[in-house]
Amino acid sequence: MAKEYDASTEEFMGVPRKKIPWWPTIDYNKCTFCMECDKFCPHHVYEKRETEQRKLVVANPYNCVVFCRACAKACPEDALSFPDKREITKLIKEMRGV
Repeated sequence: MAKEYDASTEEFMGVPRKKIPWWPTIDYNKCTFCMECDKFCPHHVYEKRETEQRKLVVANPYNCVVFCRACAKACPEDALSFPDKREITKLIKEMRGV
């Protein structure tokens, strides 16, 4: 059985992962619910929710690997976006006191 990822104990570049706002945002105007992003991501960031409208949600944002954007490349509809890498790098450096 695979070990469940626990972002609460993880750090990235010396900063607790839970303090780094890096995860995908889904543009539901573009998303066709093809699930390619979910199939591609091994970190269980996404979750399918059966509601009135079929929906995919970012259920585990802190499972997303900081600076990874691979799922966005797998999305045929270009429905995923991420924060600006330069801004997140700047934020990490500020938190580290660099």
